[in-house]
Amino acid sequence: MSGLGVFRDPRSVAVVGASERPEKWGHWLARGALAGRHRRRVHLVNARGGEVLGLPCHRGLDALPEVPDLVAFAVPAAALAAGVERATALGVPGLLAITAGVPDEAALAATVAARHTTRLLGPNCLGVYDAAAELCLAWGSFTPGGLAVVSQSGQLGLEIAGAAASARIGVSRFVSVGSQLDVTAAEVLDDLVDHDATRVVALYLESFGDGERLLGTLDRLRRAGKPVLVLTVGASGAARRTALSHTGSMTSGVDVVDAACRAVGAVRVDTPAQLADTAQLLIRSGPVRGPRVAIVADSGGQAAVAADTASRLGLEVTLFPPALRDDLARRLPPQAAVANPVDLAGAGEQDLTTYAGTVAATAAAGVADAVVLSGYFGSYGRDIPAQQPAESASARELGAAAAGHGVPVVVHSMAERTLTIEELQAAGVPTYRDVEGALRAVATARRLAAPPLRRAPLPESSGVDADPSPDTDAGTGAARDPRVGPGTDVVGGGYWAARRLLDGAGVPFPRAVALPPGTTDPRPLVAGLAPPLVLKADWLEHKTEHGGVVTGLSDAAELAAAHAEMVDRLGPHRFVVEEMDRRPGVVELLVAARRDPSFGPVVVVGAGGVRAELDPDLALELGPCTPATARAMLRRLRLRPLLDGWRGAPPLDVTALAGVIVTLSRLLATRPGLAEIELNPVRVSPAGALAVDALIVPSPPHHG
Repeated sequence: MSGLGVFRDPRSVAVVGASERPEKWGHWLARGALAGRHRRRVHLVNARGGEVLGLPCHRGLDALPEVPDLVAFAVPAAALAAGVERATALGVPGLLAITAGVPDEAALAATVAARHTTRLLGPNCLGVYDAAAELCLAWGSFTPGGLAVVSQSGQLGLEIAGAAASARIGVSRFVSVGSQLDVTAAEVLDDLVDHDATRVVALYLESFGDGERLLGTLDRLRRAGKPVLVLTVGASGAARRTALSHTGSMTSGVDVVDAACRAVGAVRVDTPAQLADTAQLLIRSGPVRGPRVAIVADSGGQAAVAADTASRLGLEVTLFPPALRDDLARRLPPQAAVANPVDLAGAGEQDLTTYAGTVAATAAAGVADAVVLSGYFGSYGRDIPAQQPAESASARELGAAAAGHGVPVVVHSMAERTLTIEELQAAGVPTYRDVEGALRAVATARRLAAPPLRRAPLPESSGVDADPSPDTDAGTGAARDPRVGPGTDVVGGGYWAARRLLDGAGVPFPRAVALPPGTTDPRPLVAGLAPPLVLKADWLEHKTEHGGVVTGLSDAAELAAAHAEMVDRLGPHRFVVEEMDRRPGVVELLVAARRDPSFGPVVVVGAGGVRAELDPDLALELGPCTPATARAMLRRLRLRPLLDGWRGAPPLDVTALAGVIVTLSRLLATRPGLAEIELNPVRVSPAGALAVDALIVPSPPHHG
C-alpha cells in the first residue's frame, strides 16, 4: 500500500512506544489500534518487551513478522529520528509521528524524502481517525458521523470533534497534520474529495503554505458537494505595524483568508462552536440558499430577540406577503403576530400541532430561505410526559415540512437533551440551545451559497511591462527626468517613477512634471500646467506627515516660493508638480494591491485620504480580479451611499473606479518585482477617477 491510503485504511499497523499506562500516548495508540484488530493486523513495540493490553510486545521494528503499512511513533523526541530512519530503511510506507519537540525537524524531513516510497504525517500531531475504516490512532474517542476534521493544532481539532459529538453529527475522519514536514493539509484535504462518509469538512490552519494548491483542493471539495468551514488565526498586530503602506497596516491575515475562501466557495468561522453549529445545519438540513429568514416563536420576547439577532448577523427578516399573513391569522389567536416574526401567542401550548402547521405554511409560501422556530418546543414531553406523543409527532412533521418544501427548518429550544430533541435531529432538523448559535449557523451556511469570486485569468500579453517614453509623460507633453528609466528603476523609485509605471498600465493621473534635483527655478518647467498646482516631495512615502506636499499654488510665483522653502527644509531632491484636481462632488478612496506570501496578489479598496487609518472601511479580494468582483467590493463598503449619489448628488463614476481596481490587481500579478502598490487617494467624481498619490514597495531580494 502506498500514498495516503496507509493513513486511511492500512492493512497492518505497528505502535512504537506502546504502554500499559493510561496517561501515556503509547497506551491510547495501542488501545485504538487494537480496537480495529478484526480488520487489520496490529503489532505493538516496546523496547522492554512484555505485554500491553494483553498483547505481547516486540522489542523493535526488526523483530516484527512483517513490514507494516503504518507505524505510529509515541517515543521521546530524542528517539524519534532513529526510529524513523529504521522504519524508512525497512520500507514502511506510512509513518505517524505523535512526538513533539523534535530537535532537528529538517533532518527528519530529509530522512523521509530520501525514501520516495515513505510518507510521514507529523511530527507534533495528535493522530488520525477514520470511522469507516475503524482506524483510531489518536488520543480520546470519536463518535462516527459526517464531519471530517483536518487540523494543524491537534488539540483544537479534538475540540472541534468534541463539539461535533455534542451536536450528534460525529466525525468521518480526523487528521492532525502537525508540523507538515511531509504530508500537508492540502494533500489530506484532497484525499477527502472521494471519501463517501464525509459530508462537511472542518479545516484549522495557522499557516497556509502553498496557497494556490490549497485553493485548488478546496475548490474540488466544493464541486464534490462537500462544503468547507475554515478556522484560522489572524496576523499579529506587531506584523501589521511593520508594514510600509497604509494598506499593510490596516489589513490582516484573516482578511486574506476570507478572500481566499470567497474565491473557492468556502467560509471562515470564528470559533469551534460556530463551526460545529454550521456543520450540524449543513449535514441535517442542507444549504441555505439566501438571506431571508422567517422566525416563529411562542414568546413575543423570544421572537423579538431572534429578529434583532438575525438582522445583526446580516439576515433579512422580511415582511410576509398579505396572503401568508391572512393564512397565519386564520390559524392563530387574534392577538398573535403574523407579519414576521410570528408570535404564536399561546397557540402552541394549546395545540402542539400548531408548531408544525405554522412552520409548514411559512415554508410552503416560498418567502424564506430558512425558518427558525424559537422557544419552548422540545420541552413539553419532558415537563408533561403525557404530551410526549403529540410533541414527537410534531417533531416529525417539522422534519417533513423541511424536506417537502426544500427549506431548512432550524429549532432553538429551551431544552437541550430530550426525546423530542433527538427526534428532531433524526428527522433532519438541527437544534440549538441558544438562538444566536442557531441564527449564526443559518448566516454562515448562507454565505456558502454565494457563487465563488474567482480570480480573473491573466491575458497572454498584459501590456503592463511596456514603459512609456523616457522623455515625456504620457498624455501631458511635459518633460520627464531622463534618469527615471524603465524596468527595475521604476520599482521603489519614488512617486514620479510610480506614476510612470501606473500611467503606462492605464491608471489616470493629473497632468504633471518632475523637477530634477538641483532645480533652482521651476517656473519654466511648469509653463504647460494649469494652476492651481500641487508641489510634492517625490521621495517621501508619507508626504503629509513630513510636510512634503503643498496644495493650492495659484501661479508660478507661489510655486517657486514653495519649492525654495521645501528645498531648504528637506534638501535638493526631486519634486513633482501636478495640476490640482478641482472637480466638484469628489470622494477620496484608497486602492491598493499587495502580495500575500501564501495566496499571492490581493487587491484592496476603501475609504482614502486622511480617513484611511482613522476609520478603516475596506474590502479585499484575491487578484487579479474581474470588473464584476471590483464592483462587488465597492458594494460592501460603508461609504457606498456616497458612490451612489448621497442626498441628491449625482452618482460617481464607479466604472472608472472599478477599472483602477482591476488595473492594480493585474499589474501586481504580472510584476513579481512588486510587493505593494498603493494609490491614496484616488479622487472619484461623476466624471471619472484620478490618482493623486502613489506608493510602490519592491519585493525583497530573493536569495538562493
